[in-house]
Amino acid sequence: MSSVTLKNIYKKYAGGVTAVSDFSLEIEDKEFIILVGPSGCGKSTTLRMIAGLEDISEGDLYIDGKRCNDIPPKERDIAMVFQNYALYPHMTVFDNMAFGLKLRHMPKDEIKRRVNEAARILEIEHLLDRKPAALSGGQRQRVALGRAIVRSPKVFLLDEPLSNLDAKLRAQMRTELTKLHHKLNTTFIYVTHDQTEAMTMGTRIVVMKDGFIQQISAPQNLYEHPNNLFVATFIGSPQMNTIEGTVRDEGGTTYIEFGNSRVALPNEIGRKPEVLAYAGKEIILGVRPENIHDEQAFLDKYPNDLVDADVEVVEPMGNENFLYLVCAGRQFTARVSNRSTAKHGDKIKVVFDPTALHLFDKETEKTIANRL
Repeated sequence: MSSVTLKNIYKKYAGGVTAVSDFSLEIEDKEFIILVGPSGCGKSTTLRMIAGLEDISEGDLYIDGKRCNDIPPKERDIAMVFQNYALYPHMTVFDNMAFGLKLRHMPKDEIKRRVNEAARILEIEHLLDRKPAALSGGQRQRVALGRAIVRSPKVFLLDEPLSNLDAKLRAQMRTELTKLHHKLNTTFIYVTHDQTEAMTMGTRIVVMKDGFIQQISAPQNLYEHPNNLFVATFIGSPQMNTIEGTVRDEGGTTYIEFGNSRVALPNEIGRKPEVLAYAGKEIILGVRPENIHDEQAFLDKYPNDLVDADVEVVEPMGNENFLYLVCAGRQFTARVSNRSTAKHGDKIKVVFDPTALHLFDKETEKTIANRL
């Protein structure tokens, strides 16, 4: 077992700065948990408290049911992989991976077996005699992972391990880390500011802001059912479009008005009591780029919900186009078919898919209603 439990964890620094507040999380054995959020949100500090590299100001940390607040890092049976790899430049790959085992006075045959097995899993057997300077960024990252693997820890802690790699290699290493998690069948706790990494790798995601947990959920649920405006706009690339609007209840239909446009909500959303409670009030309307359509089929389906848009930029992406629009004085991004004929300077009509809209309280920014 390699479960990790954090109960009401705080990290307070001298001078009254609180980096992490009331952090509670149950991490099950073999989970791949992602801590994600903008810089300074407390995610790396939380990881370092789990590792024992930062003291816990308040709260309790349990690994496999054992309270670990005061247990030194070396006795926690965890392994941490850092952003900068932290390899010894004068040592070969083999010696870098074996170093921690040698400190534990492990027999040479066992060290060799573990290093070779980790090298096989990571496909770096041909690099064991090289030194870090002769390796690419991706190869160095694999060596850093190998150094953690040979210890057979209960928990792997990874602090933005892909941030120094180029975009293509980062995408490749995301896949490799997911495969590695399946092979090792142990618990991974991974910190990143990149929501693409979070969405593609984690079994659950913890979204943080200003030291507080905003939401904990599976990736797709976060995307479709965010708790608040911050989660909604942080998760997803390009991010969710938002605009202020007013809720109208007319003739048994609920509308959202913004600028000179209005969108009729499906009754399954619009007639909910929590939505009708905002009748006559301003809210924030959210719509994801893929739910803004310029296809004629959508225009014909929702003829009373058309929104005027000025096309500022068109980005052909091969299998799709990104349209950068101005609607009701606000900038919007639409992800549309590559068959779209929209071009710079056009004035077009678009439809915000009414079944895929999100509504947020203007003051608290909490979710009123999510898409169907």
